[in-house]
Amino acid sequence: MKYNMIKRVLAAAAAFVLLALAGCGSAETEPGGAEKLIEELVVDYGNYGEEASARVDELLKELSVKDKNLGSRWEKIMDIWKTVNTSAALNYDVLPNGLPETDELCIVALGFQLEPDGTMREELIQRLNVVLNSAKKYPNCYVVCTGGGTAAENESATEAGEMAKWLIEKGLDKKRVIVEDKSITTAQNAIFTYDILTTQYPKVKQIAIISSDYHIATGELLFKAESILRASAQDDEKLKVVSNASWKAPSGTLSTMFQAGALIELSGDTETAFEIYYDNYDIHDLPPLK
Repeated sequence: MKYNMIKRVLAAAAAFVLLALAGCGSAETEPGGAEKLIEELVVDYGNYGEEASARVDELLKELSVKDKNLGSRWEKIMDIWKTVNTSAALNYDVLPNGLPETDELCIVALGFQLEPDGTMREELIQRLNVVLNSAKKYPNCYVVCTGGGTAAENESATEAGEMAKWLIEKGLDKKRVIVEDKSITTAQNAIFTYDILTTQYPKVKQIAIISSDYHIATGELLFKAESILRASAQDDEKLKVVSNASWKAPSGTLSTMFQAGALIELSGDTETAFEIYYDNYDIHDLPPLK
């Protein structure tokens, strides 16, 4: 969700409370060192990229020895991560043709930090224009607005709440609008949205991510990873990320190391994730690449 401005996260403790209340967090702390293996392989790739491929493969094999099912899931996630930043096709301004014309499709609109008074920043409004264009093109789809309270001077305002209000005022049927207003990271966007859709909207099978262009790859990675980790069986994900649409932002980047933190958050290790978000994580705590 809001990366170059992560300072707006009120405190790491807030994330712990939210995850505990959600009762999810994808993968619980894994016994026998599995969690440490996940941390190492994700951080190695986040920091070194393809230079770490051999080490990542070794760690995935070790993980599979400890837990074959978990190892297979993380191998699939790593395959997605290795390609999503370079090969994911971006669709600007509106979703492409060929998506489901039914309520099987749901648009996931990723939020952006609010102004201190609770009003929306220009970047979020631009994202919403893409959402509105896409929702008009697919009039039977649902729209999930994601994002919690990020207004420093207005505790009652949430990104999702402001987004939903704007869309409804622009003519979108409020029955199509779903509000996820507890998350403060994109990892939590994925966790909480997954909970809402799979429990309350079981007809939804496919999702399309809408955000700024620099944010799409991270959004797709995390929503795909969450579905893989939550699947009752391998290759049986309940939600498939099938497309995207974006606003062309004049600036903005996301590092692979930040993506590493988000994946670690999905795995259930929120403390380490926030160390990465706040640049407090020491890569030298892990074994050096061979």
